[in-house]
Amino acid sequence: MSLEYAPRGLVGMLTPQANTTVEPEFNILWPRGVAMINARLMSGKASMTDRLVDYFDNYAATLKQFANAPVGAAAAACTGASYLAGREREAKVTRAIAEQYKHPFITAALAVVDALTVLNAKKIGLVSPYPDDLNKASVAYWQSHGYEVAAIATVFNEGSAFHPIYSLGGGSASQALQSLKDQPLDAIVMLGTGMPTLRPIADAIGWSGAPVMSCNLCLAWRAVEALDGQTPSRASLEPWLEGEGWVARLNERI
Repeated sequence: MSLEYAPRGLVGMLTPQANTTVEPEFNILWPRGVAMINARLMSGKASMTDRLVDYFDNYAATLKQFANAPVGAAAAACTGASYLAGREREAKVTRAIAEQYKHPFITAALAVVDALTVLNAKKIGLVSPYPDDLNKASVAYWQSHGYEVAAIATVFNEGSAFHPIYSLGGGSASQALQSLKDQPLDAIVMLGTGMPTLRPIADAIGWSGAPVMSCNLCLAWRAVEALDGQTPSRASLEPWLEGEGWVARLNERI
């Protein structure tokens, strides 16, 4: 079935309830013919950690918001939930949801794993917007997938009355990214789907440092590959890392 605004395919996106970054960034990242519908992951828990656990536990239920919309692939734009669930449980749950809904289901964290895999990256650097407890869970998650976390640049807006991650600006993320430029790394991952990352990545294209990616960029790439029925490859990822298409849209809109 072809939709007027999504002839290439429709993505069903799960987004944390207060995240203000996912929709704007993905609407810049999507290539022509791809669109998304969005469902909010909800939790009444007070702590960030408890909310992330709720989000993960309710992925399958939240997808019901899409009813019978012709979704070709579903995605969870929430990396923190994957860290807390762990590698084995995440793999089990994503397989079960894909079987239940009869279309691919991809988490942001697993999209990053796929990107690092096709780049044959082993030693990685992280630009992290997380507090200490989530940083530890993040490092453990990447290590469980076989990566050496060789450097971490943190950026965290602890004094924000709104949200310590979603209130961050691209300038703060850029400064943290620049601190990793001269590190001997295979790749740099800008973590968190709520931290604005497109401008920092665009500014780093062609620099002398390691390739730079973000959770949102990797998730967009994997979702499009899933819509097209393609296996992830370096050849398909590299145009995304080089800003093909999306950098022009970024410059037009922001």
